Amino acid sequence: MGLRLSSDISIAVALSLVAFGGAAGGVARFTIDRWVMARSSVDFPLGTLLVNVSGALLIGFLAGLWWQPDTGLAAGVQGYWLLLALGVLGSYTTVSSFSLQAMTLLQERRIRAALLYIGLSFLLTLCAALIGLWTGFTALGVAADG
Repeated sequence: MGLRLSSDISIAVALSLVAFGGAAGGVARFTIDRWVMARSSVDFPLGTLLVNVSGALLIGFLAGLWWQPDTGLAAGVQGYWLLLALGVLGSYTTVSSFSLQAMTLLQERRIRAALLYIGLSFLLTLCAALIGLWTGFTALGVAADG
């Protein structure tokens, strides 16, 4: 799903949209992670897991709404895609935090917790993205293949 900028959006506008969305997504990730972890009694990165799964669901939904398999991004939504998918959700979800938390669990010799976290992250984010994609297609009345 590469993105080519159309001629109706300048690189400065594109960068601004991604930067603004990235700031909002980073704040949302930090806030949700802290909120979840403050209420959790388990020593497990539930906050990051929740953020990554919900972000996968949302980006799948946006792709289902706006991504056309044959032509790419639907006309007129490029700015929204830059702001929401690349900016907000790109910053909201985080492979770097996931990787660091998985490595920390491994370094602490919590092998079961690390494997559970890695497996759940992989399985749940893929399933969430698929559900989001299907929901987006369904919202448009498009039959999704698969």
